[in-house]
Amino acid sequence: MKYNETLAFRIAERLMHLPDVEEKEMFSSLIFMVDAKMCIGVSKRNLMLRLNPDDLGNLSNKDGWEQMTMGNKVMNGFVLVSEDVLNRNDELDFWIKLALDFNPLAKASKKKVKR
Repeated sequence: MKYNETLAFRIAERLMHLPDVEEKEMFSSLIFMVDAKMCIGVSKRNLMLRLNPDDLGNLSNKDGWEQMTMGNKVMNGFVLVSEDVLNRNDELDFWIKLALDFNPLAKASKKKVKR
């Protein structure tokens, strides 16, 4: 299993009302692009979310999340949430809402120029 398909389905259900959602398989994960911007990702055991970096301090009372790192570098504004805390729909909805609230403010990645 590349990624948690059950969790991916639960997320897809919550995003199907949005006009511009695209699913992409990347890095052994399923990434949900909203308005052509990386928003939510599902891996084997975690949910990856792109959130407002200024809001991370407000999450100190929430269990099961950590800032995402690549190597030794902290990825500012990206968090990983353990699937263990996402069993309840209200918890999953909380995290998805945070990612969707930030999405309009997030910068799109630069388009690669085809040669």
